[in-house]
Formats: sequence, structure tokens, C-alpha cells
Amino acid sequence: MSPLGEVFRISRPPPGAASIPLVFASPHSGDVYPPCPAAADVPVSSLRSAEDAMMHRLIDAGPTHGAVLIAAGVGRSFVDLNRDPDELDPLAVEGARAEPVSPRVRAGYGVIPRLSGDGLALHRRRLTREEAQVRLDGVHRPYHAAIADLMQQAKTRHGRAVLIDWHSMPSRAGDMDVVLGTRHGAACGSALSQHLRKLMEAQGWRVSLNHPYAGGYSTQKWGRPDEGFEAVQIEINRRLYLNEDTLEASPGYGALANALSRIIAELCGSYR
Repeated sequence: MSPLGEVFRISRPPPGAASIPLVFASPHSGDVYPPCPAAADVPVSSLRSAEDAMMHRLIDAGPTHGAVLIAAGVGRSFVDLNRDPDELDPLAVEGARAEPVSPRVRAGYGVIPRLSGDGLALHRRRLTREEAQVRLDGVHRPYHAAIADLMQQAKTRHGRAVLIDWHSMPSRAGDMDVVLGTRHGAACGSALSQHLRKLMEAQGWRVSLNHPYAGGYSTQKWGRPDEGFEAVQIEINRRLYLNEDTLEASPGYGALANALSRIIAELCGSYR
């Protein structure tokens, strides 16, 4: 285990389960926040406001149906696992390059966020480059090394590997129930995105493709269909299952969990 705590957890199919080339990931559902000497005094609710709370539980049917599941342990406000490790914010980390920076970094949400999900400053001062590197080496790097191992194992066994990167989006993001991010078709074949959209719409959900989320770092890294790797980012609207003020399950949680179990069973079944 990393000195920073349980960086991630991997759940594998039970013995005897059919092997399939699907890897499920939940990079933003971690809720462990290691101590930081530079941390600002922000409420726990703000610290956790960017989390995809409970998403790993909502998709835990994956291993039952043959998919491997990797879920973050450390929280997003400490390190964002769906960002490029080079996306360092010069306003948050000493010595980070001032230009060019991505729109995400400029907004305060680089690989080491400067702001909480609800807009509060997370640090009293800029982190030293050494402090930032501890986070990258202790959390970001091992998480992505584990995904690389899982994807390569699936590719070796099946000739292809598919990453499904599960997220939740704040209700303020729009009236869509689900957003499928495929990097505008570059990260996966149309058959996969169309199949997922059909499964989601069969639940009565409104589904958007690539707007407002086209996919993050993991989708970009593993969306290489010509090499046998596909990736899709799935965003579930939090209003379907979560009280966004308390981060506790809302009355809709059970219905969403049941719907996702059906979707996962059918998706995994299509790869047997």
C-alpha cells in the first residue's frame, strides 16, 4: 500500500466466471484525503464536492458478469486521476510551467486541483514541486500503471481491450441523464457507442454524445481502436441518485442501481 493510503481497489470476476475484455474504472469515487500541510480550512463537504460519490458501488455488478473493476481510494481534490500528469497549475504548484495551460488548469482543475468542486481554494499556499510529485508518484502513477496492466492483460487474452470509465456529473451540467464521451468517435468504434446509447435510452434516459463531456485523460490514453484498445467515458447525472448537498443516496438510488445492473449485464453479455 502507498504511504498515502489505499490508492485503488481492484475487484475481479469470481472463479469460473467467463473472461471478457472489459475493464471498468471509477477514478473519482475515492473519499480518502491524506493530510497536507498546505491544506486550507475548507468544510469536508467542499473537499468532497467534486467526488463521483458512490459510483464504484453503482457499478459493482461488473465483476459478477466478467469485467474487472478498478476504483480509486484517494479523493479527487487530492489528485485528479482523469488528468494528464503534466496538467500542473502554476497557481497551485511552484515551478509549474506558466504556458501553455489547458482550459481545465486555467479554471483551477488540473491534475492537482486548486479549487474544490464548489469553488473554494484548497490550499493556503502553493505546493512545492516536491509536494506535488509525492502525489503524482504515490497516487496517479500507480493507478494508471494498474489500468495499463489490466488493459494489456485483456488485450493479450482476447485480442482487444475496452475501458469503460464511469463518472457522475453535477445536476447543473444540464438536463441530460447520461453523457457518453468517445472523444468525438476517436476513442472507440461506432458499434460500441451506439450499443451503449441504446442500452441507456432503453431505461428512458436522455443521452447525449460528447456534449458537454467528450472524455478525459483515460479515454484519450486508451482510446486507440487501431491498436485494439477502445475507451468510453460515461457520465451519470447525480440528480438520478444523489443528494448533492449531503452526498448521501437520494430516493432514486435504488432505481438507478437496478437499471445499471441490467445495463452492465447486457453489455458484458455482448462480449462473451
